[in-house]
Amino acid sequence: MVRGALASGTAARRAVFEVFARHLPAGRRYGVVAGTGRLLDALERFRFDAPTLEYLTSQGIVDEPTASWLSSYRFSGDIWGYGEGDLYFPGSPLLVVEGGFAEAVVLETLALSILNHDAAIASAASRMVHAAAGRPIIEMGSRRTHEMAGVAAARAAYLAGFISSSNLEAGRVYGVPTAGTSAHAFTLLHDSERHAFAAQLDALGRDTTLLVTTSNVARAVAEAVSLAGPELGAVRLDSGDLAETAHEVRAQLDALGASKTRIIVTSDLDEYAIAGLASAPVDGYGVGTSLVTGSGAPTAALVYKLVARSEREDGPLRPVAKRSVGKPSRGGRKWAVRHLGEDGKAIAEVVSTSEPDPGPYDRSLLTRLVRDGEIVGREPLAETRARHERALAELPPRAFQLSRGDPAVPTEFLNG
Repeated sequence: MVRGALASGTAARRAVFEVFARHLPAGRRYGVVAGTGRLLDALERFRFDAPTLEYLTSQGIVDEPTASWLSSYRFSGDIWGYGEGDLYFPGSPLLVVEGGFAEAVVLETLALSILNHDAAIASAASRMVHAAAGRPIIEMGSRRTHEMAGVAAARAAYLAGFISSSNLEAGRVYGVPTAGTSAHAFTLLHDSERHAFAAQLDALGRDTTLLVTTSNVARAVAEAVSLAGPELGAVRLDSGDLAETAHEVRAQLDALGASKTRIIVTSDLDEYAIAGLASAPVDGYGVGTSLVTGSGAPTAALVYKLVARSEREDGPLRPVAKRSVGKPSRGGRKWAVRHLGEDGKAIAEVVSTSEPDPGPYDRSLLTRLVRDGEIVGREPLAETRARHERALAELPPRAFQLSRGDPAVPTEFLNG
């Protein structure tokens, strides 16, 4: 497209692209905006170096004029977006990119690959956190996905309310708190569970978490408390009937005087399994596979579509839209507010083609992220986490139902 637009003289026409979802995954009542911070970092580094250009030209993918244009590529336009951690609904313009057509269209894959992944993970994580009803969740999915996707997933999960991750690179790069437990391999390395527990306690102290489901759970719990005493931090259950085993282990720990020892459960948990453990004496969860695969929705189904363009480089914008069956788009550069009731609960997502004049109960959703190519919208991960909590507080109760249903907040489209 860049090569063709350069050849036709249309590459510099002003263009507006929007990222939005036509629908939410089945059963989801809201989506979570995530990946914005990673996208801004990636945009800042987005360049075409000499080896890249040599490959593109040698394979006939670009011609010399296109290679010359790419060699000095720097995005010089403007980007607006919903605040990271906020919520979105079908049709929400969660990212708006404005610039010359060529410099904006080349960002499509960069934007969608980051936002689709991170929004899918954060949306699943948010449901799990709500299902946990205040019990903490550790992200443990790095071994179930691509190595860099594991780092991104840990960040997205923390944004949506997980308390920590077992991914140390996420801690190093993004400041995500880290935590983890030992695996069965550590127990099997030693001559007995007692020897394994003793070694772990000697190395890490009594506040560590001991895995007690390698063989006989009751015997392992007895050994753990015998060695650590009532100060033992936690035990982990990762197999069997988790609810029934949790009740048995809780009773045993209390009988042994370890009433403050926590019970952590893992084993292919998702939001439904977590909700099913609500009445069990569980103190926390570790979630891996379901999280990093979006709990059945591994992509947020976001698209990047041209919605307005000019007739010439400095001309006024006019709406454009595709009309294909099943995949229509709405023309015109959009703005959005979340209309709230007097009780502070969201009533509607109002999307319009003119800049809104928010009412007393409206919240404007788009903020400037990039101005004339300069990144102006960076913010700490802690702020995105806080924004997510505030956005969730605006939702009506039906938003948190795990059964199938419509989006919790309807989208209203206004022209002008």
